[in-house]
Amino acid sequence: MNFDFADQAPKLMMLLWGLVAFAVVVGGLIVLLDAVPAFFARHREAQLVAASVSGSPPPRRTKPREGLFALFFLLPTVLLLLIGLVVPAVRTTLLSFMDSGSQNWVGLDNYRWMFAEDAIVRVLLNTLVWVTLVPLVATAMGLLYAVLVDKARLESLAKSLIFMPLAISFVGASIIWRFVYAYRDEDQEQIGLLNQIVVSLGGAPRQWLLDSPLNTLLLIVIMVWIQAGFAMVVLSAAIKAIPADIVEAARLDGVNPWQMFRQITLPSIRPALIVVVVTISIATLKVFDIVRTATNGNYDTSVIANEMYNQAFRYGENGQGSALAVFLFVLVVPIVIFQIRNLRRQRREG
Repeated sequence: MNFDFADQAPKLMMLLWGLVAFAVVVGGLIVLLDAVPAFFARHREAQLVAASVSGSPPPRRTKPREGLFALFFLLPTVLLLLIGLVVPAVRTTLLSFMDSGSQNWVGLDNYRWMFAEDAIVRVLLNTLVWVTLVPLVATAMGLLYAVLVDKARLESLAKSLIFMPLAISFVGASIIWRFVYAYRDEDQEQIGLLNQIVVSLGGAPRQWLLDSPLNTLLLIVIMVWIQAGFAMVVLSAAIKAIPADIVEAARLDGVNPWQMFRQITLPSIRPALIVVVVTISIATLKVFDIVRTATNGNYDTSVIANEMYNQAFRYGENGQGSALAVFLFVLVVPIVIFQIRNLRRQRREG
């Protein structure tokens, strides 16, 4: 394949200008964040020196000036939130009440379509299965890893290996597992690990990712494999934070390992468990890369985020794609509110 620089010159120039704009914006912010505090510090130092020379009391900091100083630092963040979050959210909500061409208002038709179309109902059910199984299984696996690895030999190495999948992108992890589920005819040598195991046990190879609902469960395995490392790290830290005197007192009372886990460990790490379940739940609701890479959403494996992309960008149905996006946002908001309230309650109790 030959690469013609002349034909690709406009795209290369766009890329170059994008890099220049990025460098200018980021560099400008860095300079401002470095120069402005230095300017105020020099100004304050000059005031203190002048006051010491004249013998007058040093000037007090004025609240309006401090407010302006704080506003200067908050303004870029507020602007980025408005441009990247608030404005798109409002626009997407408005588009969800319009037709595919974003020209005419259709009311709640797009939302009725979600629950009337059999294919979309399957998407919603798949998402429900994902958000039910992944947080529970991944948290349970992470807790099991944390308990078994805690204070074991080569603990650091074991934790590194368990955490490693989280360092891989969702796309990379999906490609790895596609090789695990790979299929070849019976007269050919199997390259997929799962089919090779089945064949070695006397079974026939299967096209695992084509059979519904088994294929959805196999995709969920990928997400669990990734998120179990995150759960293990957080829960392991919570277990190590349990006061030693509580553990020692329980041992003196003669509790067995199961009683220690059920009566001491679980209640002590409950806040960490909630954080892990909530975080994985939000990540699962937004899952897109795994489904897109492994099956492209075919064979009844699509989820809300993947179908939202299909409707809006592949099929040109802006209204329906926006309705799915708004519905996904509505699902995530209660989880976020619960997490915020939980953190506030922990601060008050702490």
